[in-house]
Amino acid sequence: MGWIGELRDGKVVKADIIAGITVALVLVPQSMAYAQLAGLPAYYGLYASFLPPMVAAIFGSSRQLATGPVAMVSLMTATALEPLATQGGDGFLAYALGLALMVGVFQIALGMLRLGVLVDLLSHPVVVGFTNAGALIIATSQLNKVFGVEKVAGEHHYQTVINIINSAIDHTHLPTLWMAALAILIMIGLKRFYPKIPNVLVAVVTTTLLAWYTGFSESGGKVVGAIPEGLPGISMPGFDLEILAQLATYAIIIALVGFMEAIAIAKAMAAKTRQRLDANQELIGQGLSNITAGLFSGYPVSGSFSRSAVNINAGAVTGFSSVVTGLMVGLALLFLTPLLYHLPLATLAAVIILAVANLVKVGPIIHAWKAEPQDAVVAVITFALTLYIAPHIEYGILVGVILSIMLFIMRSMRPRVAELSRYKDGTMRDITVFPELQTSDKIALLRFDGSLYFANAGYFEDKVLELVSKYPNLRYIIIDGEAINQMDSSGEEVLHHLADRLKSLHIEFVVARMKRQFMKTIRRTGLLDSIGEDHFHSRIQFALNYAWDGLGEDYDRTKCPLRRQID
Repeated sequence: MGWIGELRDGKVVKADIIAGITVALVLVPQSMAYAQLAGLPAYYGLYASFLPPMVAAIFGSSRQLATGPVAMVSLMTATALEPLATQGGDGFLAYALGLALMVGVFQIALGMLRLGVLVDLLSHPVVVGFTNAGALIIATSQLNKVFGVEKVAGEHHYQTVINIINSAIDHTHLPTLWMAALAILIMIGLKRFYPKIPNVLVAVVTTTLLAWYTGFSESGGKVVGAIPEGLPGISMPGFDLEILAQLATYAIIIALVGFMEAIAIAKAMAAKTRQRLDANQELIGQGLSNITAGLFSGYPVSGSFSRSAVNINAGAVTGFSSVVTGLMVGLALLFLTPLLYHLPLATLAAVIILAVANLVKVGPIIHAWKAEPQDAVVAVITFALTLYIAPHIEYGILVGVILSIMLFIMRSMRPRVAELSRYKDGTMRDITVFPELQTSDKIALLRFDGSLYFANAGYFEDKVLELVSKYPNLRYIIIDGEAINQMDSSGEEVLHHLADRLKSLHIEFVVARMKRQFMKTIRRTGLLDSIGEDHFHSRIQFALNYAWDGLGEDYDRTKCPLRRQID
């Protein structure tokens, strides 16, 4: 709420009012479409777009984030509730409100405990794979409304799509198909040639007028129908502990995925406007907006990429623009609902399809392959699994998260270990990268690129002993500890035994460039005194000088491959 004082500036207020109205023109039809995607009556999208955007703007930290119904959260809401009740039924509506409350409570708890970092468990490859699959699932879930045929659900989503296509071959309702095609052409055409015109609003108005004039509903076309007039009242949904238990996993996933979407766009806008963003405060704002949605006949909401972009591009300066957006939705609920009676469901389906079309991107997967092939594999597995097991898409993202964590653990268990030698510019380089570099049979230099903990301590020991066996005349082994950021008790224990074992072989164990955390650990355990403080050096050169001094005057250091080659 730090922006409230800025509203004394008339220019700020004017800019926010214009931006708020602009976003509302997109939000009204879009929210109705997303409510349909969630399996709810279209007007529930308006309810979720009334108070939640205001609450998120007031209690969050982002100034331009536009909160409300979004495609991915709507799809996950439908997935969560479908096994529990019939879409559109009283039970389904009550569970939607309860789900919003659970999502909100979980997000607030994360924010209060300052656990916003949990969203980092959703790695970029997982998000890319899940988003691509989700976009395809969302788009194909609207095919029955585009063709005007009944939706015959299969066990998996792809089976449902096959059933719809088979039904559409013989039973397509042509007026519905033409209405969807017209809406798509209007939105694509205006976006390309007249981008400043609200294309979604124009498509909605045009097809609604056309449906009214031609008697679209009388010919078998499906329309939104009657929408209750007035603002939503506060209500507390009934709680069934068994149902809550079934929804708990979905609530956690929706909370994390929704917040991930919100914080991603919020960070991008904060970088553009150079404003401070508090992820934990944003969690609280998003959580309160979801609780508000649950109390006022809405369903789970989140920050929207598309509407946030519209908001900032329209000149929004503070969160007051979202307050204006909510007020405009309230006016629509009070006075404009009769005008939406003839709005074709095919138009809403077209709005959804075009909204998610930009989410299908192959480029990030290719980029991930170039950066790290294993990450691309995780993205592809998440994508394929999410598509295959839909509508149970939550398992796709869970498997992706597990794979990412497993990859992280595997990488940290086997970090890069490099034997070093002096390069011609005086630096120490990996001899596997520069095989022309010579090594010493008396002194070996090893770099361990990772923290030393229980999962890789044995690996570290094996690599050191492997180096010992490589050089029978070895007298000193120097560990470059620059990359060892942390060391747990297992790592310290291995280090202790390794030093003793090398000592029995008449090999001195020396460490250079240690981090402060490393030194604090060995001081507390007494390992520093056991090995000897003179065996720890702040620079590699100091460690080499110590080794050369230990070898005595008979050793000609000028012939050592580790000597300085430039002065």
